[in-house]
Amino acid sequence: MPTPLGAHSARLELARELLSKKGRTQHGRFSFEGPTLLREAHDAGISIESLYATQDAYDSVPLIARLEAQGVPAYIVEQRAMRRISDVETPSGIVAVAPLRLRGVADILHGAGIVLLLADVADPGNVGTLLRAAEAFGVRGVIAGSLGAELYLPKVVRSAMGALFRVPAATADPEVLEPYAAAWPVTGLSTDGLPLPTLTWGERAIIAVGSERHGLGRWGALCARLASIPMTGKAESLNAAVAGSIALYEAVKPAKA
Repeated sequence: MPTPLGAHSARLELARELLSKKGRTQHGRFSFEGPTLLREAHDAGISIESLYATQDAYDSVPLIARLEAQGVPAYIVEQRAMRRISDVETPSGIVAVAPLRLRGVADILHGAGIVLLLADVADPGNVGTLLRAAEAFGVRGVIAGSLGAELYLPKVVRSAMGALFRVPAATADPEVLEPYAAAWPVTGLSTDGLPLPTLTWGERAIIAVGSERHGLGRWGALCARLASIPMTGKAESLNAAVAGSIALYEAVKPAKA
């Protein structure tokens, strides 16, 4: 049976600390919300360490009881207390805690394939959407610049809609990636680049997506070439999520005979 928690429980305070980057780093864990992400995490084999739920959520989401039966501690909290550990205005009534799962850059850049580099993309929604695109187009992994939105920021986790549970991901700075640039040439997206449809791709490739406002920034020096997305309309640029998704599609689609 689940354990009731008071509003001032120390365990509840620990869950609250995971809403901040400092807390996630200190505890090596992150939290995510809602029945959909709980199911995605479970199906992806994520090791869920604890569950917090309102009584209504516990009664209406059978997966909580199944995980509890497998040894995952479950706690019942009042709706008011749930707001303290939730990142959204209207909490779903379920918060799960799991270990951070960041990989090393060497792990991501092992073998061959396409790797997506988020060149300090700051908008959490764009980062989450790019993680979804990375999964959709079968990339080997994602490397995120340390100055961009944190991969386990709650809004990123929500926007990724489960992709973060399945796509290998790492955080790095340019100097960490530089030793791999010869074997893994970096193509940076830029309005000054060569037309994207004219490019060919080798067995190993990194596609770097910067921000619409600041471009590739400190990652520009790593790029072996720049690629642009031809546009016939009046728009001067695309946001990072749209541009990155188009580039990934172009990189993975079969070459014309």
